[in-house]
Amino acid sequence: MSRLLILGPLAGPLGVAARMAQARGAGIAQADTVPAALAHLRGPGADLTLCHVGLDVGALLRGMAAERMACPVVACGPEEASAEAVAAVRAGARDFLPLPPDADLIAAMLEAASGLGGPEVAPVARDPAMLAVLARAAQVARADASVLITGESGTGKEVLARHIHAASRRASGPFVALNCAALPETLLESELFGHEKGAFSGAVAMRKGKFEQADGGTLLLDEVGEMDPRLQAKLLRAIQEREVDRLGGMRPVRVDVRILAATNRDLVAEVRAGRFREDLYFRLDVVRMRLPALRERVADILPLAEHFARRFADANGLPRRMLSPAARATLAAHRWPGNVRELENAVHRAVLLAEGHEIGPEAVELTPAEPSAAAAGGATGVEALVGRKVDEVERDLIIGTLSHCLGNRTRAAEILGISIRALRNKIQDYRASGLAVPAAHGYAAD
Repeated sequence: MSRLLILGPLAGPLGVAARMAQARGAGIAQADTVPAALAHLRGPGADLTLCHVGLDVGALLRGMAAERMACPVVACGPEEASAEAVAAVRAGARDFLPLPPDADLIAAMLEAASGLGGPEVAPVARDPAMLAVLARAAQVARADASVLITGESGTGKEVLARHIHAASRRASGPFVALNCAALPETLLESELFGHEKGAFSGAVAMRKGKFEQADGGTLLLDEVGEMDPRLQAKLLRAIQEREVDRLGGMRPVRVDVRILAATNRDLVAEVRAGRFREDLYFRLDVVRMRLPALRERVADILPLAEHFARRFADANGLPRRMLSPAARATLAAHRWPGNVRELENAVHRAVLLAEGHEIGPEAVELTPAEPSAAAAGGATGVEALVGRKVDEVERDLIIGTLSHCLGNRTRAAEILGISIRALRNKIQDYRASGLAVPAAHGYAAD
């Protein structure tokens, strides 16, 4: 369940937005002032903050930056408040939500914040390979042992983590997720462990980190293999001792948290290379669950495609349409290098592009298979790049990946292997030079 903090009065259109978010499974908290919002972010925390432009969005963002709080902020207000919207986005707001709110935009906003498409938790599974994973998940869900979830990018590791939490004895407690690859070291440390007042310049009050926010529930450490070795040592102590040391703190704070960790890296190889602590690896690897790639669970391709077709038709206010036999054959024959995430994007595009009473193969746009050097009959992929400037190749790769992801910045950054911040800086540079950059459908996540 996404945690949404609303900054502004719940009367009128903002209250409508809150009720729409609740209907999508979000937990709602509300604050009337910027100081109250900052106080909430220091304590229970949030996955997303929705701030009315009638309040000082810039002050909220400056306060969050000073206190090293990483929470996306979406400004909102009447459509005619264009000047305020522009000012909010320039100050660092992720996007602007027009009021009165649109249910589809609320859904997309929550999906971008949580990585999930609504309140559903259970993974779609028909293939024996995936059914075996879910059976193992059912076995370990009610225990408190740490679980290491491995698998390629896009296989649905966070979906499985949420499924385990929902089936656990901690289901009534919070589920808190943190992407360890998305934040620089100093910010990640504060996000994980919190800080005391005066711990650093800008720390004007005590703030709880993700461990304390997840107390009584589950903490997912996504992309844990990207964590700096110094923080790995501090994480190991927190798991071993069940207590955390806030930055600038004088005494440890007890926490009751179940740890789930996810990675697309080979952590055994990372341990051998000296990039990941062996003792931390064994603490996380009490139970290991490997999510099969989509090409290894082919019986799930069409059920997943039908599931996504229904979801995106509903989200975009379109009639539900069946996949034609030819479209189904096209989807079943593809190898899906981007796994479930690629399938989701492909079906989303198909739902938007399809005409007529069903989704035909002409609406299914897939990533072409990479030809072998022999089959190419000429230059290989690398040789074809010779003579081009590095920044031009990088630009085309980034723009192409954004198009493939329907403008979703988080997913594009994951595919490209760069941080969200680096991607946003590139996008700003491209836009400044007059280049058109794909926007996310319904919800731009710049």
